[in-house]
Amino acid sequence: MLRVAIVVASDRSASGERADATGPALAEAAGALPAEVIGLEVVPDERDRIAGAIIRLADSEAADIVFVAGGTGLGPRDVTPEATRAVVDREAPGIAEAIRSRGLAVTPRAMLSRAVAGVRGRTLVVDLPGSPKGAVESLSFVRDALAHAVEIIRGGSG
Repeated sequence: MLRVAIVVASDRSASGERADATGPALAEAAGALPAEVIGLEVVPDERDRIAGAIIRLADSEAADIVFVAGGTGLGPRDVTPEATRAVVDREAPGIAEAIRSRGLAVTPRAMLSRAVAGVRGRTLVVDLPGSPKGAVESLSFVRDALAHAVEIIRGGSG
C-alpha cells in the first residue's frame, strides 16, 4: 500500500476563511491507489511554505507520494510549480503532461495549468489543481502509473 501525503496551497483555507474541501476529496480518492494518507497540510500560497511542506513530508521518507493541490494556474499568487521545482531533484514531465492532455478533454482551461511533477529523494511529488473536482479528476488520469513510478524511484526493477 502506498503512503501518501497531501499539501493544499490555499490562502483562504490556510487563514480559516474557507474550509478546505480539496484535501479531504484527495484523501478519499487516494484510497483507489490503494494508499494510506499519512498527512494533510494546508498552507498559504507562499513559495517557502509550500516548499517547506514538501521537504518535510518527502525527507521523512514516510511518504511515497506528496500531492500538492492548488496554486498551479496563472494567478499572481499561484507559485506551487516554482516551489515544487525548487525542491525536486529531477522532474517527471510526463505526469504533468498526461494530466493536462487528459484534462483538455474535460475543459479547455486545462491548458492553463503550470503544474509539474518530480522526484525528491525517494518520494514522487505531483502538483494537482486546487479545486476538489479538478484534483480528483487529475489524480484519476495518472493513478495507474503511480505505484510503478514509486517502485522505480525506490530502486525496484519495475
